Amino acid sequence: MNIFVAKLNYRTTSEALESLFAQYGEVVSAKVITDKETGRSKGYAFVEMATDDAGMAAIVGLNETQFDGQTIVCKKAEPRPQSAPRRDNNFRPRERRY
Repeated sequence: MNIFVAKLNYRTTSEALESLFAQYGEVVSAKVITDKETGRSKGYAFVEMATDDAGMAAIVGLNETQFDGQTIVCKKAEPRPQSAPRRDNNFRPRERRY
């Protein structure tokens, strides 16, 4: 099960998050999301648990609890909705030469 974790302290690491969630079962991965340009945490993460039971136990046990000085929010991650293809507004067709 993939879990969305929000309202994280900007200093929270993926390793610390993995340790926190390991209390509830096997953690497959824990990834704090960072800004591509600055490398600074965006304040949220995704944690993948090995089983749905462990994931639900972690959500129930950790949602609205204190971690690294912040009250974190945990919920089941939902897949991104499919968006329409992006349109390039700067596209200009080549001029025809006759």
